[in-house]
Amino acid sequence: MVSKSLKRINGICMADLKSVPDDTKWRLAAKMAALLPALYERAYRSIVGKKYDDIEQEIWMEISLVAVDIIRDLSLPTRTAGEIADSLRMVMAILFGPDYKSETLEISKGGAVILVKRCPLPARSHGTGEGDASSFHRCMALTLTTIPLLNKEYSARFVRTMCTGDRQCELKIEEEKHTDKDEQKKK
Repeated sequence: MVSKSLKRINGICMADLKSVPDDTKWRLAAKMAALLPALYERAYRSIVGKKYDDIEQEIWMEISLVAVDIIRDLSLPTRTAGEIADSLRMVMAILFGPDYKSETLEISKGGAVILVKRCPLPARSHGTGEGDASSFHRCMALTLTTIPLLNKEYSARFVRTMCTGDRQCELKIEEEKHTDKDEQKKK
Protein backbone atom coordinates (compact mmCIF):
# COMPACT_ATOMS: atom_id res chain seq x y z
CA MET A 1 0.00 0.00 0.00
CA VAL A 2 1.38 3.41 -1.01
CA SER A 3 0.66 6.32 1.35
CA LYS A 4 -1.33 9.33 0.12
CA SER A 5 1.86 11.43 -0.09
CA LEU A 6 3.64 8.90 -2.32
CA LYS A 7 2.92 7.98 -5.93
CA ARG A 8 4.04 4.84 -7.68
CA ILE A 9 5.65 5.54 -11.06
CA ASN A 10 6.97 2.54 -13.01
CA GLY A 11 7.01 0.54 -9.81
CA ILE A 12 9.03 3.18 -7.91
CA CYS A 13 7.53 5.12 -4.99
CA MET A 14 7.86 8.88 -5.52
CA ALA A 15 7.08 11.53 -2.90
CA ASP A 16 4.58 14.14 -3.98
CA LEU A 17 6.14 17.63 -3.76
CA LYS A 18 2.99 18.93 -2.06
CA SER A 19 3.62 16.51 0.80
CA VAL A 20 6.92 18.20 1.66
CA PRO A 21 6.29 21.09 4.08
CA ASP A 22 7.04 24.55 2.69
CA ASP A 23 9.54 25.32 5.48
CA THR A 24 11.46 22.15 4.62
CA LYS A 25 11.55 23.08 0.92
CA TRP A 26 12.73 26.61 1.85
CA ARG A 27 15.44 25.26 4.18
CA LEU A 28 16.74 22.82 1.56
CA ALA A 29 16.66 25.37 -1.28
CA ALA A 30 18.45 27.95 0.86
CA LYS A 31 21.06 25.38 1.89
CA MET A 32 21.79 24.72 -1.77
CA ALA A 33 21.84 28.44 -2.61
CA ALA A 34 24.39 29.06 0.14
CA LEU A 35 26.55 26.16 -1.06
CA LEU A 36 26.63 27.15 -4.75
CA PRO A 37 29.12 30.05 -4.47
CA ALA A 38 31.76 27.85 -2.85
CA LEU A 39 31.20 25.11 -5.43
CA TYR A 40 31.53 27.57 -8.32
CA GLU A 41 34.68 28.97 -6.78
CA ARG A 42 36.21 25.53 -6.43
CA ALA A 43 35.31 24.67 -10.03
CA TYR A 44 36.26 27.92 -11.78
CA ARG A 45 38.88 29.86 -9.80
CA SER A 46 41.80 27.85 -11.19
CA ILE A 47 40.48 28.26 -14.74
CA VAL A 48 39.60 31.96 -14.60
CA GLY A 49 42.51 33.00 -12.38
CA LYS A 50 42.82 36.50 -10.96
CA LYS A 51 39.70 37.76 -12.76
CA TYR A 52 37.53 35.39 -10.73
CA ASP A 53 37.17 37.83 -7.80
CA ASP A 54 36.09 40.68 -10.11
CA ILE A 55 33.55 38.48 -11.88
CA GLU A 56 32.14 37.14 -8.63
CA GLN A 57 31.86 40.63 -7.14
CA GLU A 58 29.81 41.72 -10.15
CA ILE A 59 27.50 38.74 -9.66
CA TRP A 60 26.92 39.56 -5.99
CA MET A 61 26.32 43.21 -6.84
CA GLU A 62 23.64 42.00 -9.28
CA ILE A 63 22.14 39.88 -6.49
CA SER A 64 21.78 43.13 -4.53
CA LEU A 65 19.29 44.23 -7.21
CA VAL A 66 17.27 41.08 -6.47
CA ALA A 67 17.38 41.95 -2.75
CA VAL A 68 16.13 45.47 -3.50
CA ASP A 69 13.33 44.07 -5.68
CA ILE A 70 12.22 41.72 -2.89
CA ILE A 71 12.19 44.56 -0.36
CA ARG A 72 10.17 46.76 -2.72
CA ASP A 73 7.82 43.91 -3.75
CA LEU A 74 7.07 43.28 -0.06
CA SER A 75 6.68 47.05 0.55
CA LEU A 76 9.20 46.91 3.39
CA PRO A 77 10.14 50.30 4.85
CA THR A 78 13.55 51.88 4.20
CA ARG A 79 13.24 55.44 5.54
CA THR A 80 15.47 55.07 8.63
CA ALA A 81 18.56 53.06 9.50
CA GLY A 82 16.45 50.77 11.69
CA GLU A 83 13.95 50.15 8.89
CA ILE A 84 16.76 49.46 6.42
CA ALA A 85 18.34 47.02 8.87
CA ASP A 86 15.07 45.15 9.52
CA SER A 87 14.23 45.01 5.81
CA LEU A 88 17.72 43.77 4.89
CA ARG A 89 17.58 41.13 7.62
CA MET A 90 14.27 39.86 6.28
CA VAL A 91 15.51 39.61 2.70
CA MET A 92 18.71 37.86 3.83
CA ALA A 93 16.60 35.28 5.66
CA ILE A 94 14.42 34.84 2.56
CA LEU A 95 17.47 34.38 0.31
CA PHE A 96 19.63 32.30 2.66
CA GLY A 97 17.00 30.50 4.70
CA PRO A 98 16.22 29.83 8.32
CA ASP A 99 19.90 29.23 9.18
CA TYR A 100 20.42 33.01 8.88
CA LYS A 101 19.89 34.41 12.40
CA SER A 102 20.22 38.10 13.19
CA GLU A 103 18.82 41.02 15.13
CA THR A 104 18.72 44.80 14.78
CA LEU A 105 19.98 47.27 17.35
CA GLU A 106 18.74 50.77 16.68
CA ILE A 107 21.41 53.07 18.09
CA SER A 108 19.85 56.34 16.93
CA LYS A 109 17.38 57.60 14.33
CA GLY A 110 20.27 57.81 11.88
CA GLY A 111 22.07 54.63 12.89
CA ALA A 112 21.47 50.93 13.43
CA VAL A 113 23.52 47.77 13.74
CA ILE A 114 22.68 44.36 12.34
CA LEU A 115 24.08 41.57 14.53
CA VAL A 116 24.37 38.33 12.56
CA LYS A 117 24.50 35.36 14.93
CA ARG A 118 24.42 32.60 12.30
CA CYS A 119 25.11 32.79 8.57
CA PRO A 120 25.05 29.93 6.08
CA LEU A 121 27.63 31.48 3.71
CA PRO A 122 30.78 30.79 5.76
CA ALA A 123 29.22 27.62 7.18
CA ARG A 124 28.69 26.22 3.67
CA SER A 125 32.20 27.16 2.53
CA HIS A 126 33.69 24.90 5.21
CA GLY A 127 34.19 21.46 3.77
CA THR A 128 34.44 22.76 0.20
CA GLY A 129 38.06 23.80 0.53
CA GLU A 130 37.18 27.48 0.05
CA GLY A 131 38.10 29.97 2.73
CA ASP A 132 35.96 32.37 4.69
CA ALA A 133 37.58 35.39 3.01
CA SER A 134 35.61 34.53 -0.12
CA SER A 135 32.39 34.47 1.89
CA PHE A 136 33.18 37.91 3.30
CA HIS A 137 33.77 39.39 -0.17
CA ARG A 138 30.44 37.98 -1.36
CA CYS A 139 28.54 39.34 1.62
CA MET A 140 30.29 42.69 1.42
CA ALA A 141 29.43 43.13 -2.27
CA LEU A 142 25.81 42.21 -1.60
CA THR A 143 25.14 44.26 1.52
CA LEU A 144 27.22 47.35 0.80
CA THR A 145 25.63 47.64 -2.64
CA THR A 146 22.07 47.01 -1.41
CA ILE A 147 21.91 49.66 1.32
CA PRO A 148 22.44 52.82 -0.79
CA LEU A 149 20.10 51.36 -3.42
CA LEU A 150 17.41 51.19 -0.74
CA ASN A 151 18.07 54.71 0.51
CA LYS A 152 20.86 56.87 -0.91
CA GLU A 153 21.09 58.78 2.38
CA TYR A 154 22.58 55.70 4.12
CA SER A 155 25.73 53.62 3.88
CA ALA A 156 27.15 50.73 5.85
CA ARG A 157 30.38 49.25 7.07
CA PHE A 158 31.35 45.99 8.70
CA VAL A 159 32.63 46.31 12.26
CA ARG A 160 33.05 42.57 12.90
CA THR A 161 32.72 39.49 10.70
CA MET A 162 32.48 35.80 11.41
CA CYS A 163 34.44 35.20 8.21
CA THR A 164 37.50 36.80 9.82
CA GLY A 165 37.15 34.96 13.11
CA ASP A 166 34.75 37.14 15.10
CA ARG A 167 31.97 35.49 17.11
CA GLN A 168 29.30 37.38 15.13
CA CYS A 169 28.98 39.90 12.33
CA GLU A 170 28.20 43.52 13.05
CA LEU A 171 27.08 45.69 10.18
CA LYS A 172 26.71 49.36 11.07
CA ILE A 173 24.22 51.35 8.99
CA GLU A 174 24.36 55.11 9.28
CA GLU A 175 23.44 58.29 7.52
CA GLU A 176 25.90 59.46 4.90
CA LYS A 177 28.08 62.23 6.21
CA HIS A 178 27.85 65.23 3.89
CA THR A 179 30.81 67.56 3.56
CA ASP A 180 30.74 71.26 2.69
CA LYS A 181 31.75 70.30 -0.87
CA ASP A 182 28.67 68.04 -1.12
CA GLU A 183 26.46 70.95 -0.05
CA GLN A 184 28.06 73.26 -2.61
CA LYS A 185 27.41 70.70 -5.38
CA LYS A 186 23.71 70.74 -4.52
CA LYS A 187 23.52 74.50 -5.07
